Amino acid sequence: MSVAGAGKAAQSYEVILEAKIMVPMRDGIKLATDVYRPALNGKALPGPFPVILERTPYGRNIVSRSELSVAEPKPKSRAEVAAFFARTGYVVIYQDCRGRYDSEGEFVKYLSDGNDGYDCCKWIVAQQWCNGKIGTMGLSYAAHTQGALGCTNPPGIAAMFLDCGGFSNSYQGGIRQGGAFELKQVTWGFNNGIVSPAVQNNPVRRAEMKAIDLKGWFARMPWKRGHSPLTPAPEYENYVYDQWEHGNFDDYWKQIGIHAAGYYDQFSDAPMVHMSAWYDPYPRTATENYVGLKARKKGPVRLILGPWTHGDRSLTYAGDVDFGPAATLDRNLAQDYLSLRLRWFDAWLKGEPNGVAEEPPVRIFVMGGGSGRRNAAGRLDHGGRWRAEKDWPIPDARNTPYHLHENGRLAPEPPAAAAEPLTFDFDPAHPVPTIGGTVTSGAPVMVGGAFDQTEGPRFFGSHEPYLPLAARPDVLVFETPVLDRDIEVTGSIVAHLWVSSDQPDTDITIKLIDVYPASDDYPQGFAMNLTDGILRLRYRNSWEKPELLHPGEPVAVTVEAFPTANLFKRGHRIRLDVSSSNFPHFDVNPNTGAPEGKGLSRRVARNSIYLDRDRPSHVVLPVIPERS
Repeated sequence: MSVAGAGKAAQSYEVILEAKIMVPMRDGIKLATDVYRPALNGKALPGPFPVILERTPYGRNIVSRSELSVAEPKPKSRAEVAAFFARTGYVVIYQDCRGRYDSEGEFVKYLSDGNDGYDCCKWIVAQQWCNGKIGTMGLSYAAHTQGALGCTNPPGIAAMFLDCGGFSNSYQGGIRQGGAFELKQVTWGFNNGIVSPAVQNNPVRRAEMKAIDLKGWFARMPWKRGHSPLTPAPEYENYVYDQWEHGNFDDYWKQIGIHAAGYYDQFSDAPMVHMSAWYDPYPRTATENYVGLKARKKGPVRLILGPWTHGDRSLTYAGDVDFGPAATLDRNLAQDYLSLRLRWFDAWLKGEPNGVAEEPPVRIFVMGGGSGRRNAAGRLDHGGRWRAEKDWPIPDARNTPYHLHENGRLAPEPPAAAAEPLTFDFDPAHPVPTIGGTVTSGAPVMVGGAFDQTEGPRFFGSHEPYLPLAARPDVLVFETPVLDRDIEVTGSIVAHLWVSSDQPDTDITIKLIDVYPASDDYPQGFAMNLTDGILRLRYRNSWEKPELLHPGEPVAVTVEAFPTANLFKRGHRIRLDVSSSNFPHFDVNPNTGAPEGKGLSRRVARNSIYLDRDRPSHVVLPVIPERS
C-alpha cells in the first residue's frame, strides 16, 4: 500500500507551555492540565486555533512509550509531540486523569472519564485561544478517555483518533471476555498502583508494594479481597474486585466509559479513526465501534488493523513472528505516526484538501505469505501485506463451517452420524499456560504476540520438559489435512460447539493456529497462534442471567474469538485447539459455580466435546475468495 502524502511539520511557530493549570470539574475536583500554545517572539499568540486534546492516566508530562517511529526509535516526550503539532498552528493539551499524578480526586479506573472529558472540552471551547474545534488523540487508556467523552457528545469535538481502545463493550473485551475476567487488570493495577500518589506519598505502603512478588501471588491463586497483591493500594484493589465480582452483564457494565455501544446514538458525530491490531486487546472494540458508528454518523468513520502488539505500530514483529518491512505503519500508511495524525487533523480541523477524505474506509494487514525461515533476529518470517477494503466485515467473505471430527480432523465435511465425544479432565490447579495472544500490560506475568505454542521458561505456568500445548491431555487438537492451496481467513472467528461437564460450571476456550510444516529452521514445525476466545458456560444462554449446568447434559454453546486476518499457505494446516483454560490471560474457573471472584475451593471438571451428526461442533471461518 502506498503512502498517501505525508504531512509536514512546518516550523512556523514557537511553542509556549502553560503548565499545571488546575481545571475544575463539575464536582469541584481540579485536574492538572498542560497547555502548549503557538507563539512568536516568546509570546503566546491569541489565535484562535484548533485544539488537540489527550487525557491520560500515565502522566501529562511523562514520556509516552509509543510516541516513536522507525526513523526515531527513542520515544518522544509529550512536550516534543505537543511541539510538533503546535508549530503547525494547534493548541495542544495534555490532562492527568482524576486521581493520577497531579490531578485531584480518587482514581476509579475508566468510570470518571466521561463527565471529566465533557467538562474539559467545555472549558477548552470557552478559552479565547480556541476556535471551537477540538481533535482528540491517544493510545490505550487515552483512547478509552476519548470513547468515554465521545459518549457524552461534548462541545467542540470535530475529529477523533482512537488508537487501541475506546471500549465498545468492556464486558466482551478489555475487562472481561466471554464471562471470564482478564487478569491484565490486576497486573495493570499493580504496576500503576505502585506509582499512584496514595502509594508514593506513603512510605509504608510503598515499601509493601515493592516487596511483593507478583509471580508468586499468581502461582498461589485464588485470592481474597483484602488479601491480594493489590491490598497496599486499596483504590486499585477495590476497582479490580468490582470488575471481577460483577460477573453478570448488569448496569455496572453499561456505564459511560466502558460501554460505547450503549451510547452510539448520542456519540459525537465527528470524523474518527479506530485503530487496533491483531495481537492487541482491542480489535473487537475497534471493529464494533467502526460498524456501530458508521451506521449512525455522518462524519467519516475509518478502521485500521495492523499485525502489531499493543501500540507497537513501528515494529515489524509480534512475539517470535516477523511480518516483514511492510508491517509497520511507518512508510506504509504514512511517513510515521505523527504524520498520520497530522494529516487527519489538518483535514478535519483546518479543512485542508490533503486527500484524507478520499482514502479507503478500511485498511487491514493480512498476515502470511512469508518464507517461513528464521530471520537474522531469530524470528519466523511469516510476512504479510496491507490491503484496502470497502467495509468491515469484508463484504465478500464466505462464512465457511469447518467441522470437528472424532479423529482430530478439521474439515468442511459433516461428522459421522455416531461419532463418540472427546472427553478430558480440566484441573484448575494446572491450567493451560498463556503463550502470547491479545495481551498487554501483563508484565511480569504474561506477554502478547505470536509464538510457537510450546511451553517454555518465558511463559508463566510452563513446566519442564516444556512440551507443545498439543501434547497436553486437556487440549483437544483439530486440524485440516495439509492444504493444497492458499486460504485467507479474515474476520471474527466463531465456534459453535456441543459440550457437557460433570460440574455445574466450567470454561471452554478456542484458539486458531497456523501450523507450519517441519523445516531445517523449525524441525518440529511452528504452531503460530492467531486468535483465541473463551466462554464461561454459566453465561452460555444469557450474559444477564447465568444458568448453571446440569452435570452430563450436552448443551450448545458459542465461543467467539477476536478478529484476525491470515493467509494460510499451501503446505500448512489450519488448526483449532479446544480446552478449558488460558491462564494467566484469564482467571481460572474453579468449576464449582461459586460467585465470580470469590471461589476459594476448586474441583476437577470432566468436560466433553460432541462431534456427531446431530451435535455437529464446528468453527465458522470467514474465507476470502481469490481475487483477480
